[in-house]
This record gives sequence, C-alpha cells and structure tokens, in this order.
Amino acid sequence: MLKFVIKRILYGLLVLLGVITLVFFLFNLLPGDPARMMLGQRADQESIDIINRDLGRDRPIAMQYLNYLNDLSPLSLHNNSDQTNYFYLSPDKYRSYITLLEAGSTSLILKPPYLRRSYQSGRRVDDMILSALPTTAILAFAAMLIALLLGVTLGIVSALHPHTWVDRTALLLSTLGMSLPSFFAAILVAWVFAYLLGDYTGLNMTGSLFTVDDYGCGEYLDFKNLILPALTLGIRPLATLTQLTKNSMLEALSHDSIRTARSKGLSRSQIIIQHALRCALAPVLTSASGWLASLLAGAVFVEYVFGWKGMGIVIVDGLEQYDLPVVMGAILVVCVMLVIINTLTDILYGVLDPRVRVGR
Repeated sequence: MLKFVIKRILYGLLVLLGVITLVFFLFNLLPGDPARMMLGQRADQESIDIINRDLGRDRPIAMQYLNYLNDLSPLSLHNNSDQTNYFYLSPDKYRSYITLLEAGSTSLILKPPYLRRSYQSGRRVDDMILSALPTTAILAFAAMLIALLLGVTLGIVSALHPHTWVDRTALLLSTLGMSLPSFFAAILVAWVFAYLLGDYTGLNMTGSLFTVDDYGCGEYLDFKNLILPALTLGIRPLATLTQLTKNSMLEALSHDSIRTARSKGLSRSQIIIQHALRCALAPVLTSASGWLASLLAGAVFVEYVFGWKGMGIVIVDGLEQYDLPVVMGAILVVCVMLVIINTLTDILYGVLDPRVRVGR
C-alpha cells in the first residue's frame, strides 16, 4: 500500500512539473512586452531595458525558467554576490525562509513557494490569489452541493422508473446542463432568472459574496448572489452524477438484502433511503470529489459573467493587462488543487479497491 501511495504522489509531482513548464514557456514566449505596457506612452528603450532588467526578463529564457522553478520550489538555492549565477537573487524577497545550509556565498533555504509580484500593482501574487480563492471555493462547494442534490434525486427517480418517459426526461435534463458551454449557460441563467423573472426571484444579474452597504456602513454577506452562479456551475456534472446514481441504485435494488428488507415489511421509502441509497452513494461521492476540482478550474467564465469576485476575475484582469505573474500564479494554484484532489481520489480508490493497487 505504501508503495502505491508513493507512486501516486510522484506521478502527481511529475504532472505538476509538466504543467509548470508548459505554463512558463507558453506565457513567456508569447509576443508582447510587459515593460512597454507598464510604461504606456512614456515608453523609451532605456526605460524598457531598466524594467526588463528589474523583472529578470533580460536573461536567456532557460535562465528565467530555472529562476522561476527556484522561486516555486520549497528548497531553493541562492547566491547574493555573483549575478552571473542562475540563482543570484537575494532570498530577502521572500516573506519568510529558513537557511538550511551555507557554502560560501551560496545558501540552501526552505521557504513557501513564491509566485512573484504583479507587474501592474506590485502586489504579491499569493496575496491576490488568497484574497480571491475563498470566494471561488465557496462557489465551487455550493455548485457541487446543488449538483449532488439534483443528480442524486434525478438518479433515484430514473432508477425507480427505468425505460419510461420519466427516465428519459431526467436523462435529457441532466445531459442538457453538460452540453451547454459555461459562458452561454451563465448568460442564459442570468437572463431568465434575474432579468425575465427578476421581479419574482429577487435575484441580481451580477454580484459577489460581499455587497457594499447602501448607507456606507461597510460590506455585508449577500448569499443571494451565490444562487445563480452556483446553479450554472452545478449543472455541469449533473449528467454524470445522475447516470452514476441510477446505475448504482439499480444494482443496489437487485441485491438479496433488498429482497430480505421487502419480506420484513419495510416501506418503499425505508428500503430506498436506509438500504439502497446508502450502498449507491459511495461511487457517487467518489466521483463528486473529482468533479470538485474541475468546478474550481471551470469557474472562470461563470465568475466573469456574474461579476463574482474570485479567481476568474483575477485571471481575466491579468490577461487583459498582460500581467504574467498573476495569470501564471492563478493557473498554477488551480492546477495544484486539481493534482492534489485527483491524487487523493486515486489513493482513495486504491484503499477501497485492492485491484486498483495492482493495476487490474
């Protein structure tokens, strides 16, 4: 079992290294000059060269890549005196670090990953992400809760009425949610429930978790703004959860234990809730854990349409301003969460099913 866990963790680290490499070269080889965008109309070559030197963009791309890995790695090499060295940047730029080993002017330090600073605002990228990540996480969890409630309900209904119009209607509704692109579904949901039916629902077309008080008393939580973006995001995994619940319910209802429960005189609702549903929920919850990571990554368009101030707004604003550290940092944070959740899901599969550990 330990060998299986270590293998999955190493595989996740390799995937993460590949993502970091792809993101770095994708954004750093694109046309465009952040220094010129920062200076605007005042741009002259001397000023551009000074800013590029300050940003480290005057070095060869391979050296920039090694320095980027050095900033992200918890274990980092640094040399304060020799500026021709790959790792010459001072560790003082980090918020905190522990020096593990010193050899001359070179030091090995232990630190949190450093995502650098925004080109436009100068703020630390990790601070910007940490301020936006909780609202995205709340949106993703709320969407997953909606998806579970609707998916399990539709799955149970389909399992109790197989091969009927009820079954086909439930499957059609769940598949429709997955087939719609996120940005189109967001616009459609906002138009129907906030514009056409706004007088009845009382919902806003745009709004975030915190709303500014009309009387200047600060901000207050407005969970009403969570409903529409969570609903839009939650219909994505609906088809998978519905079909998985249906198949698991049909399998559970065919067990001998269900026939025994019927012979004891238990009501239909007791059989479904206390026996069949309990057995059927295990694969559904396992699948939901994998979908949660996808919802975190797929919230960008939904957040932007509804004005939800989360990671989506940070990424889109960073792209508009060519703020590479912000965009790269946000994408890497989402990828890290994807890798961690998928790795934990694989390990959970291995714990529940020994056949997974031996590759069967």
